[in-house]
Amino acid sequence: MKRAQYAERGPVPQDVVEAVDAELPPPGPGQALVAVLAAPINPSDLLQLTGQYGILPPLPATPGNEGVGRVLALGPHVENVHVGQVVLLPAGSGTWTTQMIADAASLLPLPSEADPRQLSMLTVNPPTAWLLLTEIVDLEPGDWVIQNAANSAVGGYLVQIAKHRGLKLINVVRRESAVAAVKELGAEYVLVDGEDLPRRVKEITGGAKVALGIDAVGGAATERLAHCVGRGATVVNYGAMSGEACHASPADIIFRDVRLRGFWVSAWYGAATPQRKIEVLGKIAQLIASGELSAKVQATYPIERIKEAVAAAAAGERDGKILLVP
Repeated sequence: MKRAQYAERGPVPQDVVEAVDAELPPPGPGQALVAVLAAPINPSDLLQLTGQYGILPPLPATPGNEGVGRVLALGPHVENVHVGQVVLLPAGSGTWTTQMIADAASLLPLPSEADPRQLSMLTVNPPTAWLLLTEIVDLEPGDWVIQNAANSAVGGYLVQIAKHRGLKLINVVRRESAVAAVKELGAEYVLVDGEDLPRRVKEITGGAKVALGIDAVGGAATERLAHCVGRGATVVNYGAMSGEACHASPADIIFRDVRLRGFWVSAWYGAATPQRKIEVLGKIAQLIASGELSAKVQATYPIERIKEAVAAAAAGERDGKILLVP
């Protein structure tokens, strides 16, 4: 078997990772041997390679925070999965590998008819989008929501989940060339960010309250979202694509009672009950299996081409996800 590995961190992620040969023991009691079918390369993976993420595994390490596999063999005392079953791999388990040993109890059975490439992206971005629309503020069908970075991976899922929930979503992008891709996902309202964003949002809503702002950019973009939402509304930040701290005006925070808070899906995984995790991931898996929820894939790579894959994932203005297909 082969797996990706890095023994140091550095500013150029593809320079520190390489494909190495490895061997695995047979699965022990309560364990499963799983063949990895697909594993995405996420921004969080790249930040772990560069040492800039909130959680850094001890070195040497095999990257990969999510993926999907097929059970090849079982050790004694395993009852929740069977050989041949498609399963979701445990979060943060080092999925950039051809095969892995996992605790069987941590494997979530998935619909076998679904595209494994789409299922491989189940752990990080779809739950982030789902939870941003369900656990920050109470939203009802017909409510207005605004998001920036709408052409990002999470942004694409937000477009689809908002439609599923009957929400009215205004989508903001940072360049005109990104508008078409967001509209292809079914978005009705797509705007290019700018100083006059609040005026254009008000024209779309007819002055109705925007209940939630979802920010992945930070910096002045956060403040522009705060200008767009209604009195007493919430702006939630889950990313910092600008590399800048979130800006917030006292006029919004004090006089309009706009609340600014953060969200990190890793923290949710640490706090949620096992039943809640199964509930959320199971619902998303059903939407993926039905074709109602999907993400565009730009390219797939084998483990042997890990450096090329990481470089492609780190490149700007991609048109879809980079996946490893061991």
